[in-house]
Amino acid sequence: MNSLAVSPAYSALLVKFPPRVIRSEEQNEGYIQALYELEQNQNSWTPEEAELADLLTLLIENYEEKHYQLPKSSPLEMLQFLMDQHGLKQKDLIDVFGTPSIVSEVLNSKRELSKEHIRRLSARFKVSPELFF
Repeated sequence: MNSLAVSPAYSALLVKFPPRVIRSEEQNEGYIQALYELEQNQNSWTPEEAELADLLTLLIENYEEKHYQLPKSSPLEMLQFLMDQHGLKQKDLIDVFGTPSIVSEVLNSKRELSKEHIRRLSARFKVSPELFF
């Protein structure tokens, strides 16, 4: 079978979930629903269903990356946002920064985050270190 041939099983799935470039919120919601339906039987997927799920995921991600980009934040703004979301106070970050004075200096823009701080913050909040650059 060449790489462009489509199996009958995959063709049937494409009829049920015809993939197209997503151009509206309504289409995006429809593709999310289609992916949700597929995921209900994820443990027993056929290779064709797995392939379609990958395709739908790419289409959804492509649309959402273009339409739901988060505004660029400074490392300090990101840290303050994460602290707020987790209900943390300055004293709660001593384990990350080592001393209360370092926490204070970072939060008052008197000291920049070190690579070690970023590594610890990333682990603490379970986020990519990229958020702090």
